Amino acid sequence: MKLKQRVVLLAILLVIFIFTKVFLIDNLDTSAANREDQRAFQRMLSGLRVALDPRLEHTLQSPWEIAAQWVVPREVYPEDTPELGAVMHAMTTKRIIKADVGYKGTQLKALLILEGGQKVVFKPKRYARDYVVEGEPYAGYDRHNAEVAAFHLDRILGFRRAPLVVGRFVNLRTEIKPVATEQLLGTFMTVGNNTCFYGKCYYCRETEPACADGDIMEGSVTLWLPDVWPLQKHRHPWGRTYREGKLARWEYDESYCEAVKKTSPYDSGPRLLDIIDTAVFDYLIGNADRHHYESFQDDEGASMLILLDNAKSFGNPALDERSILAPLYQCCIIRVSTWNRLNYLKNGVLKSALKTAMLHDPISPVLSDPHLDALDQRLLSILATVKQCTDQFGPDVVLVEDRMTLSHL
Repeated sequence: MKLKQRVVLLAILLVIFIFTKVFLIDNLDTSAANREDQRAFQRMLSGLRVALDPRLEHTLQSPWEIAAQWVVPREVYPEDTPELGAVMHAMTTKRIIKADVGYKGTQLKALLILEGGQKVVFKPKRYARDYVVEGEPYAGYDRHNAEVAAFHLDRILGFRRAPLVVGRFVNLRTEIKPVATEQLLGTFMTVGNNTCFYGKCYYCRETEPACADGDIMEGSVTLWLPDVWPLQKHRHPWGRTYREGKLARWEYDESYCEAVKKTSPYDSGPRLLDIIDTAVFDYLIGNADRHHYESFQDDEGASMLILLDNAKSFGNPALDERSILAPLYQCCIIRVSTWNRLNYLKNGVLKSALKTAMLHDPISPVLSDPHLDALDQRLLSILATVKQCTDQFGPDVVLVEDRMTLSHL
């Protein structure tokens, strides 16, 4: 064999070797990543039941100190949380030392300070579990039980971007009124034999108070994020106009995602993929009201999209508002880890997991069966949407690797 032929042959063999090596490494990496996704899913399932137990076996810190130390730029709480039950127990039992009107917003809420100085947001019960909210997908009052269910769904999806939420019963006469500010106290009234209040907010009206059953009011409490992590508010790129007859650009421009990709912080970093994850999350819970979202301040697009204010969810189990999925079907990208988790949850696993996760909540049953059934049906719609994308563009384009090392040191 001539020298020139040998060189050509060696070059061909070298190319084949490099291609094979890269191909094998890529496959091994993908397989390893998928195996880790599977292990993470199994760990999540094994830790679904959160017994509200006051014991803190692993630390001498207060539950509030523990929860504050969990927060990092990409998580509100870590995957392994042996003290989660103790923190949630404290949220639902610690003495209320101050009560005030809620922070700015459109819906009724109260700001409570619990023993030890921890702030929580209290959202009162407005509807029975089987009440169906008719009208627009963002219609009606906030649903306190939706906050509880959304938090546990966040755990199940492995996002860990929603602040801790737990149900709580409060006695308005003995627990709230004695420690209420004048501003909150001025909104209390009695309707029949029930103690009520209407608070201060954009839509709060004296004619539309939230009423207890006698003095006992059911609600949810959301753990306030630590003050050392100030929030920054952003307009959601797929937000609605909330004006009749006026559409947002994304509602008529199918190429809208390409424009979003050219603007900060969606042109680099994890934020656009967070938007996609949030669309999946919101579609499952039926939340069409995420007109804004929060991240941590001065994050330059690196922190997570925090899943705050999920109470406009679980209003109508028969309504599947497909427009919530617009970021997914217009961008046609999704994290591999999210795609894997969604596939693990099909065939009734999602409904079963969420039901199990909420079993020990003080206001259990948190959701009616039609809402749980709706979750499984919506999951199938999400999977079908991703399948349409992969059929059109190929899985290598649609399924995006975005695994970030998270530190709790």
